[in-house]
Amino acid sequence: MAAVTRGSFTALRRLLTQQYRRRCFRPHGFRSERPLLLLSNNRCLQTLQCRTLHTTMVSRGPVVQFKLSDIGEGIMEVTVKEWYVKEGDRVSQFDSICEVQSDKASVTITSRYDGVIKKLYYDVDATALVGKPLVDIETESNSEVIQEEDVVETPAMAREEHTHQEIKGHKTQATPAVRRLAMENNIKLSEVVGTGKDGRILKEDILNFLAKQTGAILPPTPVHEIHTPGPAQVSAAARLASTSVAIKAPPTTTARAIFTGKDITEPLTGFHKAMVKTMTAALKIPHFGYCDEVDLSRLVTLREELKPAAGHRGVKLSYMPFFIKAVSLGLLHYPILNASMDEGCQNITYKASHNIGVAMDTSQGLLVPNLKNVQLLSVFDIALELNRLQVLGSKGQLGTSDLTGGTFTLSNIGSVSPLQTHLFM
Repeated sequence: MAAVTRGSFTALRRLLTQQYRRRCFRPHGFRSERPLLLLSNNRCLQTLQCRTLHTTMVSRGPVVQFKLSDIGEGIMEVTVKEWYVKEGDRVSQFDSICEVQSDKASVTITSRYDGVIKKLYYDVDATALVGKPLVDIETESNSEVIQEEDVVETPAMAREEHTHQEIKGHKTQATPAVRRLAMENNIKLSEVVGTGKDGRILKEDILNFLAKQTGAILPPTPVHEIHTPGPAQVSAAARLASTSVAIKAPPTTTARAIFTGKDITEPLTGFHKAMVKTMTAALKIPHFGYCDEVDLSRLVTLREELKPAAGHRGVKLSYMPFFIKAVSLGLLHYPILNASMDEGCQNITYKASHNIGVAMDTSQGLLVPNLKNVQLLSVFDIALELNRLQVLGSKGQLGTSDLTGGTFTLSNIGSVSPLQTHLFM
């Protein structure tokens, strides 16, 4: 009898164990409320509750193209200076994404969405276009996709808080620069009437609104400061007026001159046309002025010592050859001064040759022939070449090779202003 009981007990325990395993490892979401009964050796009943494995799936939303918004001032493109995120990073609203730089200021771009960065459209130092995608963000399904303008946070906006909030549900069209101006002057954009396209608020609208609020009103003149003239003052003023009328001389009539000149129009030709083209091109580059004084006592002594040797070579040695050679030595130390940029301002070319031009006043006008490869010439060679150009210039025989290919220019105006020599790059 005991043997049968032990065998039945063993079979029952094996059966209950199999049922326990099947119920514990079942598909997600199925949960049995029926308890399992297990017989122990001491014939006591224990109630066991089946456990189930639980996993949470994060639901993703749509992938949104985060576009670079208009940052104001008519800027159409910017340079990406630094990325604060990379692909796969999680971002929240108002988190910094990257820093871009225009030709006027640096701007920090912040996120409008909660999600994961899926794609970066630009590398560092690449040019990003306004209105084009900047990054792709995979938004979360429980986050609201806000279809508005991208948030552009300037350094000043990052340090200050908005003191006013716009009317909820009303979208005010204004550039970040206009919003910043309104914020600095504590002006609600909802109170400003926009005069731009589609009601866009312009900078002038903010200034006009501010002028109306802070318009200066002249205070009234105090009563005690108002003086009424007495009888004596009135009589004196009347006598003075009558005297001035009596001594007033009658106007004299003069014959009007008749101008018979006529405008004369003639076409630009030759050097005059080239001068206009050159001067117009010169205005396209930045200009700056600098004046300094240098002690040339040792140069004066050196020139006097070299004059006899120059005379034997038939060369007139002035101070200009020394200045030209000094410029060439300076260009060796600072090659950026002997460089040029292409029309698109995308590449810079460092010139190997020092073709230094010298402005000359000739019968044909102001011409700028240049001395080729000054870096290879001595002071005597420079003086000899300079004399040759001066002779050809006085005769009007300067060739195309003499007038083209210059990389740096000197203009000696010592006869007008002895303390300056103009440099043109």
